[in-house]
Amino acid sequence: MKIYTYINIMATKKKTTSRNKTSDGFAYLTKRVLVSKARSAGKIAAKNAMEIMGYVVTVKDGWVVKQHQDGRVEQLEKLQTA
Repeated sequence: MKIYTYINIMATKKKTTSRNKTSDGFAYLTKRVLVSKARSAGKIAAKNAMEIMGYVVTVKDGWVVKQHQDGRVEQLEKLQTA
């Protein structure tokens, strides 16, 4: 009995790192990519801070709040409107 193995060549396609390139071939940063990376970095930093400190201070619905690991939300101060 012979067993044949087939390899899908299309699955090994190289992933491009940026579609936004100049005519010289240099990649450039768009606002969309920058905002996306900043958001994901912020989420990672908040997760790390929550693990280390047990809480994160943030702004929610016009209030400065402290969000605890156990789910409690403590309102610290109302923001002033201009």
